[in-house]
Amino acid sequence: MSGEGGISDVLTNLAKPKTSATLTLRIIKSFEYRTEKSLVLHDVNLETTTVGRLKEIAKETVQIQPAWKPYRTVNLDAMKLYTKAHGAKTTNLIINLDHDDWILGDDSKLLADVGFENETEVSLFNGELYETFKTNPETRW
Repeated sequence: MSGEGGISDVLTNLAKPKTSATLTLRIIKSFEYRTEKSLVLHDVNLETTTVGRLKEIAKETVQIQPAWKPYRTVNLDAMKLYTKAHGAKTTNLIINLDHDDWILGDDSKLLADVGFENETEVSLFNGELYETFKTNPETRW
């Protein structure tokens, strides 16, 4: 379906099937210095990929690709929903400090079952560093 000028009326989160979604992972090195790098994954099957498998894919990328070398020292053990397509975004640029219920603690859950859809963004980070930052969320330059 197209609207005026040939632009599709289909929302981006519905434009691709759950078997071929695009996800953005904000891999966080430092909360204080807002050091993060985005990893964009294409053609992710949300109906067969688990939270744990998504973490593994990201960790493998960090370990293998040269551009991720500065991130290799971080224990990336926690994942939290940042936003979904067309959803409200937080004022924090790298992680949503609200909604601790959005932390994805069960690695066996399928991405589709925890609400992932096309163009979902999640943060991958060290859980201990996150808890410390939450108690004093000041950024530095």
